[in-house]
Amino acid sequence: MNLKIRLIIMNFLEFAVWGSYLTSMGRYLGNIGMSTQIGWFYSMQGIVAIFMPAIIGIIADRWIQAQRLLGFCHLIAGLFMFATAWYGFTAGTHSQFSIFFSLYGVSMAFYMPTLALYNSVAYNALTNAGMDTVKDYPPIRVFGTIGFICAMWFVDLMGFQANQNQFATSGVLSIMLFIYSFSLPQCKIIKGSRKNKDIIEALGLKAFQLFKQKKMAIFFIFSGLLGVSLQITNGFANPYISSFGAIQEYAGTFGVRHANILISLSQVSETCCILLIPFFMKRYGIKNVMLIAMFAWVLRFGLFGVGNPGNGVWMFVLSMIVYGVAFDFFNVSGSLFVDKSTDESIRSSAQGLFLLMTNGIGATVGTLAAQAIINHYTHPTHIGDNFYTVGNWQACWLIFAGYALVIGIAFALIFRPKKV
Repeated sequence: MNLKIRLIIMNFLEFAVWGSYLTSMGRYLGNIGMSTQIGWFYSMQGIVAIFMPAIIGIIADRWIQAQRLLGFCHLIAGLFMFATAWYGFTAGTHSQFSIFFSLYGVSMAFYMPTLALYNSVAYNALTNAGMDTVKDYPPIRVFGTIGFICAMWFVDLMGFQANQNQFATSGVLSIMLFIYSFSLPQCKIIKGSRKNKDIIEALGLKAFQLFKQKKMAIFFIFSGLLGVSLQITNGFANPYISSFGAIQEYAGTFGVRHANILISLSQVSETCCILLIPFFMKRYGIKNVMLIAMFAWVLRFGLFGVGNPGNGVWMFVLSMIVYGVAFDFFNVSGSLFVDKSTDESIRSSAQGLFLLMTNGIGATVGTLAAQAIINHYTHPTHIGDNFYTVGNWQACWLIFAGYALVIGIAFALIFRPKKV
């Protein structure tokens, strides 16, 4: 099979696993009485990303081929997703936070490292085939977003947004990727003499020495600061849009009934924006590309704050379109920058470090802070057979937009790299 097609299938499954529940989980948690704890579930992705991707990346660099490790991580993640779905099904509204959160947390601990591993597998395969990763990878990566969209639509149209079957869907896709991983191109393991190595190098922690380089240290710090924004709309956009169902004027609108499909416009935009990355990276460099992403986050949050699913739905749609720039110009361009700025011997570890700063430290702080803000300005209410989170959502979104604006200005003044 053609190499690009093999990598396309990997990308499709990798993100379909995530798309099955990422944007709809908040709505389901609200339905089982955990609306004030949604942030903990999204921050769990960040908490495990603080240490698991780096550890798994080290293992992939030194002991187990990255494509094998990718598969086994998905096997464990998938099995625990099934366990999460089963517990949700049997316990229903009597689900205990500690049990539900623990099962979900173990699945996350093994899924999050795959977001770095699949990059390593793809970059390694393309490099070995003599291809240009900046030019050839984005058209492959776009199919990951297509997989994410397909999973979102499947969950929405099957009526899984408000129940535990979204987790079962994710579990099935994880097992499929585990099986498929045995057909992926092999990655090299960096082997060498154990003599004359210091403790940091022996443990495979050499990637952390990148902080000694001013350029890389500033890049990773701002990656963490911008990572604060990454999971906010994933966690709270669906409950927010669904909350308009408590207002008679908006209760029957398409957005309220099919929030996942409306939100999926974000991923459609992401699909298109990925294809723009090679042009923008080569013409404008990493700094300007990431600046565009930061100010796109300002628009993303601001438009959420002033829109509604009725006559203001165009603002929601515009926010979804802007998301493609906000996410891709940061995440995909950032991973390419790391790949081009690091030595082959620590590449997987460096990708793990980038994930740690963004989806780890940044996303953890961001989701917990967002939950605190949302808990302050909103409250859960029960209307008929439905649960809604109502209150001053506008203040929340404008606070998030203000934060992104401050980070963007600071980044423009401080980060001064050469073009990549």
